[in-house]
Order: sequence, then structure tokens, then C-alpha cells
Amino acid sequence: MLHASRALVASAARSLGAVSDEVTLPQYRMLVVLATRGAQSGTQLAEELETAPSSVTRMCDRLEAKGLIARDQGPDRRTLEIAITTEGDELVGSVADDRRRRLAALVAAVPADQRDVLADALDAVARAGGELPGPAPDWAVGWDR
Repeated sequence: MLHASRALVASAARSLGAVSDEVTLPQYRMLVVLATRGAQSGTQLAEELETAPSSVTRMCDRLEAKGLIARDQGPDRRTLEIAITTEGDELVGSVADDRRRRLAALVAAVPADQRDVLADALDAVARAGGELPGPAPDWAVGWDR
């Protein structure tokens, strides 16, 4: 698992290379949470990202200045709701497209008769990590078997 994780993390890191001058990895993680789970409060984001609320506030300041997120008053008027913008969603989509191409190359190197087993195992890992099941935008859909 550790060896496979290294290969996957390396692929993910390379896919962020094209946008590394726009966002940091933690900022990108925030954008992915907003893209996949919808608008959130700062407290919700801090919990989801396992970071301090003050870190979320600083990330939001930077991402809002770049036009990648928007902050609006929440339904109770005491909370701010943070949402991804179209530009932020497009950035996440472009990284995901690059990542999908890189992962497709990895999967193509796996013998064809082992791909179904691989897909089942990866689904199980994703489920254990809380990534499946659930609706996902088109850019988040995995590779075909």
C-alpha cells in the first residue's frame, strides 16, 4: 500500500505543477472540498481540512483575492458561507483532467487481466477513506474499467 501510495501521490503532485503558481496544496485541498461538498462555513472547512480556523481564514483571503472562492452571509446571518466560484471550479477541473491522464497511464501499465481486481481494491480504499459513494462532478469520475 505504501509503494502504491507513493506512486499515486507523485502523480497527484505532478498534476498540481501547472497551477502551483496560483494555489498551494492546502489551498487546492480547500477548493476540492468546496467543489465536491458544496458551500461550507469556515468552521466546517477547518474541521474537514483538519486545520485551525485562522488558517482557513487566511486561505480564504488569498483564494477570494484570486477570484477562486466567494464568501457570502449564511442563512443565520452570523456565519459566512464559503463557496467555490466558476474560476475555482475550472482550476480544480483542469488539475483533475491532468491527474486523470496521468492515472490512465499508470493503469495502462497494469496487465489487463488485473484491472478489475485493481478497480475493486481502489474502490474499497476510497470507500474506507470516505470518498465513495456519493455524487461527483464530471471531472471527479474515475477511469473506466
